[in-house]
Amino acid sequence: MASLSQSTTFLIIIFFFTFILIPTTQAIPFIVFHGISDKCSNRGIIQFTELLSSWSNSQGYCVEIGDGSWDSWTMPLLEQTSIACEKVKNMSELSEGYNIVGLSQGTMIGRGIIEFCDGGPPVKNFISLAGPHAGTASIPFCGSALICILLDSFIKSEIYSNYVQEHLAPSGYLKIPTDMTGYLEGCRFLPKLNNEISGTRNSTYKERFASLQNLVLIMFEDDTVLIPKETSWFGYFPDGSFDPILPAQETKLYKEDWIGLKTLDEAGKVKFINVSGNHLQISRSDMKKYIAPYLEDQASAPTEQTVTEPSSYEWLSRLRYLFKDLIGLNEDQSLLHTTY
Repeated sequence: MASLSQSTTFLIIIFFFTFILIPTTQAIPFIVFHGISDKCSNRGIIQFTELLSSWSNSQGYCVEIGDGSWDSWTMPLLEQTSIACEKVKNMSELSEGYNIVGLSQGTMIGRGIIEFCDGGPPVKNFISLAGPHAGTASIPFCGSALICILLDSFIKSEIYSNYVQEHLAPSGYLKIPTDMTGYLEGCRFLPKLNNEISGTRNSTYKERFASLQNLVLIMFEDDTVLIPKETSWFGYFPDGSFDPILPAQETKLYKEDWIGLKTLDEAGKVKFINVSGNHLQISRSDMKKYIAPYLEDQASAPTEQTVTEPSSYEWLSRLRYLFKDLIGLNEDQSLLHTTY
């Protein structure tokens, strides 16, 4: 018992001198965009942001759009992106550059910021978890019961109508491969984001996306929400068919380099990462391994390092997570709820 007490005292002393008395180098900040049905005030998102801040020594902020959960479903994605753009431009903490972590639908907002946000601060690294980058062929509602199948079929039949596009956010990236005409003519977000419409492709969107230092694409091996799961890596079905699933490198978006994905990949800046679990069910160990390094100072490669003294809140946060790491608490337990 005495030995255990001495060990605990020793760890606290080491922590005090290492993390509190010695000024630390702080990386550029990062922002988080949550998925559909979620909100920044939810416990999972708070813990997700705090953990990444603790591990990377960078300040993290969850950026809320509207009221969170409800608006994430009903506000068109172009409008959500516009609101997010104004918020990041008004955050003085981001003025020298920042990183983005996007969760599922939040990755669409993140990419919209990168490509569409005129006059915004520079985005260094973009980390995407379960993003429907090439689209998704289904909107999950209540399961596989008959009523759910009928509801899904009805939504698909009207998905590209003005009404649905204006009132259902996921309709902005639902891509039915057997209805490409309807998709290109009626879908108001993803065709623009992916520079898919011939004759109206915007070189600025490509230049901005290709300027990223790192693009981290995390796919979940057992994802049953995104159809297909390979959309997290920009893979998708070919036009006109639900078979086969094309890897990103075989899609026209990549081969013709509509948004700069090929440019980034050939420069070694795209990281294709596959983790276990269903949609957004990422473990703490995978967060620490695959996300935190790209939020740290050396990954972001800022021109200057800023020396700061951590706040009292940061001291307590670091102490809490230090002891969790030391005892391996919940290292492989997923943190986030499965949200779209």
